[in-house]
Amino acid sequence: MLALASLSGASDADWARAGADHADLALLGGLALDADARGAARDLVARGREEFLPADPLAFVDAQLDALDDAPIRAGMNVRSATREPVREAAAICAAHDAVIEINAHCRQDELRAVGCGETLLRDTDRLADYVAAAADTGATVSVKVRAEVDGVDLPSTARAVADAGADAIHVDAMDAEPLIADVAAAAPDVFLLANNGVRDRATAWEYLAYGADGVSVGRPSDDPTVLRRVARAVADWERRRDGDGDIDEEVPG
Repeated sequence: MLALASLSGASDADWARAGADHADLALLGGLALDADARGAARDLVARGREEFLPADPLAFVDAQLDALDDAPIRAGMNVRSATREPVREAAAICAAHDAVIEINAHCRQDELRAVGCGETLLRDTDRLADYVAAAADTGATVSVKVRAEVDGVDLPSTARAVADAGADAIHVDAMDAEPLIADVAAAAPDVFLLANNGVRDRATAWEYLAYGADGVSVGRPSDDPTVLRRVARAVADWERRRDGDGDIDEEVPG
């Protein structure tokens, strides 16, 4: 499986349609939902970052997913919130569109961490699991976006906790710790594992897949059809050989 990973302020329905010929899933966003997260997003915009800041974020979720209901790609929405209830409300909208709700426990900008989003949520496993349970109760497919190499965070333990809370997927930005994917896969074997960071070609995709990822995602070059074609072909080749249509004869991590 190949996913398009959210890029704040850029990953909208038009972006998803542009990549639909190559990918299976497009994660829109990230979208700030509640007052504190939106205040942090405005601060980010003030220092030059792109952010989605619609007047009504839940209406934005509905409109963006509605625009993709007939697209040949599954949609999802990556969301940030300092409180649980807006996540539950966004998840209910995603469920109505058969879309994925992705809880952002990933962003490391100071403004977001200061209000309890991103990495701060990742460091608070009980609160993160509470968000996951609230989203899962709506019937939505729930993903959690996390990052490796965060001091004090045992990512395999976090993966187990969110799986127990009802997560269907965990989306790991591996940073420079690619072998950690194998540990996460072993810790939460029933959760779909999507790996991210530096996926550009056959070698980078196959490395994550060999460590046990079920799929990979492409972030910054997700608007580059050449990269997407290359990675999509690599994923398809891996899946074909995994399913017995040929042997994997290239050197990959074991």
